[in-house]
Amino acid sequence: MKEFDYVIVGGGCAGLSLAYELEINDKLKNKTLAIIETREEYKRDKTWSFWKVFDHNFEDCVIKSWNNFTINTADNSNELTNKKFPYQSIDSGKFYKKINSKLSANSNISFFRNLNEVNSENSIIFNSIFEKDFAKSDLWQHFQGIEIETPKNIFDEEIINLMDFNCDQREDVHFFYTLPFSKNKALIETTWLSDLEDQSLRDYDLQLENYIKNNLGIKNYKINFTERGAIPLFSPSLRNNNNKIINIGSAGGMTRLSTGYTFLNIQEHSRYILKNIENINKAKIFSIGKKYQFLDKVFLRVLEKHPEKMPKIFFNMFKNSSNTIIKFLSNKSNIIEDIHIISKMPKLIFLKALFN
Repeated sequence: MKEFDYVIVGGGCAGLSLAYELEINDKLKNKTLAIIETREEYKRDKTWSFWKVFDHNFEDCVIKSWNNFTINTADNSNELTNKKFPYQSIDSGKFYKKINSKLSANSNISFFRNLNEVNSENSIIFNSIFEKDFAKSDLWQHFQGIEIETPKNIFDEEIINLMDFNCDQREDVHFFYTLPFSKNKALIETTWLSDLEDQSLRDYDLQLENYIKNNLGIKNYKINFTERGAIPLFSPSLRNNNNKIINIGSAGGMTRLSTGYTFLNIQEHSRYILKNIENINKAKIFSIGKKYQFLDKVFLRVLEKHPEKMPKIFFNMFKNSSNTIIKFLSNKSNIIEDIHIISKMPKLIFLKALFN
């Protein structure tokens, strides 16, 4: 079996982002890389969205950008505008095509279906496989989205509905999410923040059908694309007994636990690895920030104990300036902005969660 200098386990968003970062910065001219990926073909399977708080490599994969967004509950609606940090959505199909086209031109890069096909004994391994034993009682963000197309122009393509809590909560936390790509095309997603024990929460098709018909008033549409997923809202173990293994992606703690946002954190981690690639096995473990890890854990304790209060809590959080809330959710806030966010939270239940 052939030996490789680097091995990336998992050729998804994190693995390919890292491979691309190394390739475009000429770190693979004299180094070999094996990418272990089980899928038979790459095609559109996800939509990654985020506020663009710094430049990234995939502007040409962006479906659309927005500067306006709303938060809704059954009783209230709040619209915010931000010109500085647009909200962007990336088409995973374009992302895969762009990266694989670039990687295929380098004969030092090879794809394999199984780690056993390569000799990794002396390799630096970048692992994106979340190895924690999953439990149904863990907290997850699980969802299904469909891109729909209507015969008539229905959507306001300049504004997204980031969270709409005007729906059945079923004693958990539930909201819908609408990204209008054009006047007659939009991604609509049903999202739950809950454990995975209650199978009744996964009647996603019915949830989407009812929401589109009753909340959006759309009766005639076709479905172009469906995506489904579950994002772990709990921390992985970031340390390995073998210092030649570096965890990346969600396995490397790049998912913001209170929101599920991961894409830009992956890009930042890839740049950190690039900068430290010569001594990466001795470099400090990259993280999105201990203060966010701490605040998110307190927030999720409240969510688990008081799911019925979460629509109002989320709504009040977005009563801050758009700059403040976007920077906080993107791990770029300062202490003053953190205080503004915390001041909108109900004091008693958060204090109880803090000391539990």
